[in-house]
Order: sequence, then C-alpha cells, then structure tokens
Amino acid sequence: MKGIILAGGTGTRLHPITIGTSKQLLPVGDKPMIYYPLSVLMLAGIRDILTITNPSDTPRFQALLGDGSHLGLRITYAEQNAPRGIADAILIGAEHIGDGPVALVLGDNIFHGNNFSETLTENVGNVRGCVLFGYPVNDPQRYGVGETDANGALVSIEEKPLRPRSNRAITGLYLYDNDVVDIVKNLRPSARGELEITDVNHVYMERGRARLVDLGRGFAWLDTGTPESLLQAGQYVRTLEEHQGVRISCIEEIALRMGFINADACHRLGSRMAASDYGKYVMAVASELE
Repeated sequence: MKGIILAGGTGTRLHPITIGTSKQLLPVGDKPMIYYPLSVLMLAGIRDILTITNPSDTPRFQALLGDGSHLGLRITYAEQNAPRGIADAILIGAEHIGDGPVALVLGDNIFHGNNFSETLTENVGNVRGCVLFGYPVNDPQRYGVGETDANGALVSIEEKPLRPRSNRAITGLYLYDNDVVDIVKNLRPSARGELEITDVNHVYMERGRARLVDLGRGFAWLDTGTPESLLQAGQYVRTLEEHQGVRISCIEEIALRMGFINADACHRLGSRMAASDYGKYVMAVASELE
C-alpha cells in the first residue's frame, strides 16, 4: 500500500500564524505537525509516501524530511498549487498510487490510542472498497458523520447535519482500493469548485463497499486547524508525554520499532539533535533497544 499526506492548503483559519509558513510545519508539542500523520502511515507499515504541499513550502518539507531514507522510507513530493479539495490528492498522486491501494491522511490530523498500530495493520491488509475511521464526538453537527449497520458497513454519510443520525465523525484518514483513482477522475467539482472526499465515499457507499471502523473510547483524534485546537493539541501531547515518559509520534522511534532502521541508525539520528530533549530521548530509545 502507498501513502499520501495532504499537507497543502493555506491555513487561513490560523492567520496570521500561517502567512509565512505551512500549517503542517507548526509545532505541536516538541515536533512539527507533519510528524503526526507521517507516524500514522509508518505504524500501518507504509514506507512509500507522497507528501503534497504548496509550491512555496516544498523546500521546507524537503529540508525537514528529505527523501526519507534515514527512516527507512521513500518520501517524494508533489505540489497542489490551488485549493481543489481533499480528493484532488488522489489525482495528483495517481502515478504514485499505481495499481494498488492507498492510504490518504490529512496533514493536520493527530491520532493517538492504545493498539492503534494493530488497528491500522488489520485494516490496511483488508481494503476491499474504502475503509474510514469514525470517532465519537459531542457536537456531530460540525463534522461529516457516518451511520453504519450492524456489520460496520456505511449506510449514510451526512455533512454537518442539523439532526445527526450518529455521533461518529469521519476522521481525516482514508483507505482506498485502486478504484479510487477512476472514481475521482469522474467526480464533478462541488459548488465551491473542489473535489470533495465525501463524494468519493458516497460512491463507495452506494456500491456497498464502504466500511467505518470505530476508534472508540481511550482514543484521541485531534484536528489542529484553529488556534484553539492547535493549542489544545499541544497541551494534550505534552501532558501525555510527561505522564507516560514516552513521546507521541516520535518518527525515529517508530522507524526503529517497526524494523525500518536499526538501533545504530536511530542513535545517529538522535545524536544530530543531542542538544534537545527530543534528541536525547531518541538516543535513549536506541540504547534501550540495541
């Protein structure tokens, strides 16, 4: 399975913070925001990843992540020069996707919870249509909401419904089989001129091939699109890290634990950041697991 991180957009809800930089390069806790969606793909065992950015931001992402080889990954880059919708990422990444399935994750979404890697691995290996991930929220009127039957098959998707049929918001992580490329090619732009990911999911639902996986209790899903939610996400990450003594979405540690790199390589990565607590943590993990 190939991976795509959608890290474009202009971050207008975060202005003036994002006037001079990409939203996905802003700090959440002690690491850049893009580490969080990247870690999701890594935990799913995905190592070939396309990062879609604004043209002006591409050099900054390349400086941060390079070609991914230091993490045992292959990271490439493509540009979205105008806001044409989430589903546009599929068209931009069509060559990258090839003839296999794809995982698309939004660059401003944070996922954290016990056994998340197992949940990802189980579903990445079982994509027959599309697999979406639902998260219970108190205010479903603000989200795209999914309703399922007893078997987890999607039976309705509503965008910001006045009378929600469920409280399960559809998160920014999407798994698709290869049919998604043709589906997006045949989409018509919405009234706002964008290719809507909800329209893609509707096609799969109408074909009876859309499934919603509940992330459930003990899990956290955070969208960092506003100043308030960005601050809350940073506080959440720091609180958990201080209490648990581990770092969320430490991509060097994940690469080591997933077997993408060895302990020596991990230690070298940490030593390059030895002046920071993050670098010291990476070196300590490498020493522990060597």
